[in-house]
Amino acid sequence: MIRTGGVDRTVEFGTPGRLEVRITPADVGKRVSIRRLHHSAEDAAKFTDTVGVLTSWDAGVLMVTRRTGEAVRIAESSLVAGKVVPDVPARRRGPAASYEELARVAARSWQPVESGRLGDWELRAAGGFTRRANSVLPLGDPGVPLDEALTRVREWYAARELPAYVQTATGSPGAQDALHSELTSRGWLVEVSAELRTGALAPLADTGAEPGAVRLERGFDDGWLRRYQRSPESGETVRRVLAAGPSVWFASVGGGAGEVPAAIGRCVVDGRWAGFMAVEVDPGQRRRGLGTAVMAALAGRALAEGASAAWLQVEADNTAARAMYDRAGFRTHHTYHHHRAPEGP
Repeated sequence: MIRTGGVDRTVEFGTPGRLEVRITPADVGKRVSIRRLHHSAEDAAKFTDTVGVLTSWDAGVLMVTRRTGEAVRIAESSLVAGKVVPDVPARRRGPAASYEELARVAARSWQPVESGRLGDWELRAAGGFTRRANSVLPLGDPGVPLDEALTRVREWYAARELPAYVQTATGSPGAQDALHSELTSRGWLVEVSAELRTGALAPLADTGAEPGAVRLERGFDDGWLRRYQRSPESGETVRRVLAAGPSVWFASVGGGAGEVPAAIGRCVVDGRWAGFMAVEVDPGQRRRGLGTAVMAALAGRALAEGASAAWLQVEADNTAARAMYDRAGFRTHHTYHHHRAPEGP
């Protein structure tokens, strides 16, 4: 069924089998599967399939946001078939969790120094150290029209001399696929996209670090921070963000007091969840299992505190880390993005 000129009609095509467009503009916000007829100068007409969230249907053009956050524009006239499909595949490997649960757990692991509220949106600032602590977390309605909300966001960050970022997520029920599409259409640039992955915790602890090879401590020193290399300075704000969380542990391999370790890691235990981050290895000592040893030691500590599930974040272009996490059994739960406000008013 398709709406054209305000009239719903069923579209059938003379191709093998029965193909119908069973979606309408009323399905905006739902996950859909669409087949369209694609023409090009080089190739004959062929079918192209797209699966994602239908984020808009205006002026004869559909916008579908894929799990990765990619927005696909589809002309209504090219539709061959379309239907609403289940939000979640029937079989998902890894711990069961909603998007909102994981978003809140991740936010508690990267706590800002200052925060504000705009309806259900949380505005977070930490002097610019890590976008995760310097972006809006929009878990709900801002309480005002979107354009007004974005103006207030820009003003709030400008008052702190920081660029305005909004974090969105795609690819999971309850995520912000529609907001992601709206921000993109308004010129908010996606600077970073990353996957939030989940996995079982116990297998990590069984990967086997040598006893005593990994030091676990509640705090960290300048040597640990120099290995982290994610901030040009080791100021008080950086230290506060890294140290904050429900139950925070820092791991290191090698290096004495004040010396730079060969490998480091950070873990935040929060109820049943253990989050892994800041896993860094000296480039000259990679492929020796040091990263795996760090995660195994941190996983053992998290198990002792009652956690059973693990999560981590990995950027889309970090091929080496993605391969390591694949081997460790982590699977993508959703993809999140940091949108930066465009220049000008």
